[in-house]
Amino acid sequence: MKTLSLKHRLTTNDPLFSVEFFPPKSEETAQQLLRTAKDIQAYNPDFVSITYGAGGSTRNRTLNYARKLHEDYGYAVMPHLTCVGHSREELKQTIAEFKSAGLKQIMALRGDPPKGETNFTPHPDGLKYANELVQLIREVYPECDLGVAGYPEKHPEAPSLEIDLLNLKRKVDAGATFVTTQLFFDNNAYFEFVDNCRRAGITVPILPGLMSVTSYKQALRFCDMCGTSIPAALNEQLIAAGNNKAAVEAIGIEWSYQQAHELLKRNAPGIHLYILNRSGPAIALMEKIQSVGFYK
Repeated sequence: MKTLSLKHRLTTNDPLFSVEFFPPKSEETAQQLLRTAKDIQAYNPDFVSITYGAGGSTRNRTLNYARKLHEDYGYAVMPHLTCVGHSREELKQTIAEFKSAGLKQIMALRGDPPKGETNFTPHPDGLKYANELVQLIREVYPECDLGVAGYPEKHPEAPSLEIDLLNLKRKVDAGATFVTTQLFFDNNAYFEFVDNCRRAGITVPILPGLMSVTSYKQALRFCDMCGTSIPAALNEQLIAAGNNKAAVEAIGIEWSYQQAHELLKRNAPGIHLYILNRSGPAIALMEKIQSVGFYK
């Protein structure tokens, strides 16, 4: 595994590679996560992130599997942390636990409402916004590398792109090391987003987040949740593939490869893959990217 701190790694000319896991809910899905973690070791990710369930519902599982990925597999792990359902003191305790576990980076998010709720309601003694969480982490764990989320096509709750950018700038100004984007399928959205960020005075690296489609219905659900659009050309291919799972997966891999190739060629700082705890599409994508000279 790579040894440079994430902050220093982002200053090099070599593109960064990272993947995102989510905490398993059963023994079967736990074994799948661990198999995937082992499978992708050969591609030497700079870090792996692990999500934090709505309302803090996976707090213990996030920490447990972050430790396992770090201690048993040697990964630099970036656990997610959200404001939802936690007081300031509870958040401080979780941050201290991440630090004690040797996890040197955290993804700071406001978080989604708990299941069954549509609006975000902060804990009475908690935080309202992700920039406040960034500030809190900086207080408790100042040497930590901090990621925050950016939305190339606007956060679904933001009233405008301009306000969404102002909110992102608050997170960066509070001490974020870099931005990871929500998934997107149109690279123009990413490049326009980066240009807009630079004009707004956001100068930190902006890591593009990609997902290879493996299920059309699942992709539609994710896009609805995070305000992402599916380009007409991709949509047509996926509809034509119908229920042919192999064809859908092949389309998804080729589309994300074309995205990654252009992004890296145009000097994006790397790629972050939303792999849904599956190694197959990630490996296929990395093989194709390596075949054209990236990530040697």
